[in-house]
Amino acid sequence: MTATLAGQIVMEGFLRLRIPNWARRLITRGLAIVPVVVVIALFGEAGTARLLVLSQVVLSMQLPFAVIPLVRFVSDRRKMGALVIPTWVAVLAWSVATVIVGLNVKLLVETFVGL
Repeated sequence: MTATLAGQIVMEGFLRLRIPNWARRLITRGLAIVPVVVVIALFGEAGTARLLVLSQVVLSMQLPFAVIPLVRFVSDRRKMGALVIPTWVAVLAWSVATVIVGLNVKLLVETFVGL
């Protein structure tokens, strides 16, 4: 669903494609649903469960690529000026980012090394 909404925003804003709302929703949601229908048809309920887990793993691997730059930017007084976050919030945010990265490394090790 996140990718579907992002696709809609990209289509409308960045690519300047003007499609009626109903057609855009039909296209983007159709593209999001077709792979799931194919997996259900081919592999049944077990395949759907594996696909769901895989999608969540992929999403968790992308999280540090959003969190780390965000924390970096909002912590930089030159970029944010008066809107920079307080030091205690920056320390808390970097701590959370570190935990996220650590958990992702643990997930990767357990997935590929089998610990």
